[in-house]
Amino acid sequence: MKIYVNRAETELGAEATIADLVAGQQLPDRGIAIAVDNKVVPRAAWENTPLHEGANVTIIRAVCGG
Repeated sequence: MKIYVNRAETELGAEATIADLVAGQQLPDRGIAIAVDNKVVPRAAWENTPLHEGANVTIIRAVCGG
């Protein structure tokens, strides 16, 4: 299926979850927040939150500094 991650088109398997996306994108397991269709998904729900065709996923990374 095609989804959009930070506005870039990405291909995933049909039954992919947010956890699958995080693993496939080699994202860190800390310091990120994920929203699907403008709704933040708690980290505890990533494993059980399926993605759907055309989903708009926003990944925000925390950075240190002032």
